[in-house]
Amino acid sequence: MSSDSGPGRRRDGELATVDRIRDAAIERFGRDGFGAGLRAIAADAGVAAGLVVHYFGSKQGLRRACDEHVLSIIRHEKTKALTDGSGSMMFAQLAEVERFAPYLLYLLRSLQAGGELAGALIEQMTADAEQYLAEGEAAGVVRPSRDRAARARYLAYQSTGGMLLWFTLHGSSGDPESFRRLFRQYVDEITPAAVELFSQGLLIDRSMLDAFLMYVPDPPAQD
Repeated sequence: MSSDSGPGRRRDGELATVDRIRDAAIERFGRDGFGAGLRAIAADAGVAAGLVVHYFGSKQGLRRACDEHVLSIIRHEKTKALTDGSGSMMFAQLAEVERFAPYLLYLLRSLQAGGELAGALIEQMTADAEQYLAEGEAAGVVRPSRDRAARARYLAYQSTGGMLLWFTLHGSSGDPESFRRLFRQYVDEITPAAVELFSQGLLIDRSMLDAFLMYVPDPPAQD
């Protein structure tokens, strides 16, 4: 005879509560920034405020859990795209892009807030990028790099910097529906050029790279 109150069911219930608090925090921080209080997050999640502290320890602990979850979603989607490499995968991701709007808004708020946690977030994004680009290389979808770590860091800075600039110029309303529409506009605007650039490249040959590689070990003397 099974019991509805056994340790397995209690553990499943705790995990569901933790996930609900974390998801509520991602949405609340995205809407209101990191000044949002734990009581508001608890109310959104439908739990007592004490449970937030019980499971996460502090607001910083909650933010770290949110960071980890948002990064895991980005890592998963990027890995799918860069190991599949097909048009069908790209179109499937584009079709449901609004689903990722809360995570992007959270990411924007974190980068705009700056500080230690934002720095740690960027460092982890860079490490994740190096990993999924390497998986793309292994799958035969991504070109090998002379310096995987440097390429990953450049792409992480380029993508987050461009995103911050675009949403600074166009606004980043915390209203969920408004931001979903804005996110769709952003994706529709940048995707054609991004796909062309990453698929075909920009320069017609590698003469600039060859010249630079000759320069690096023996730069000309300064007058």
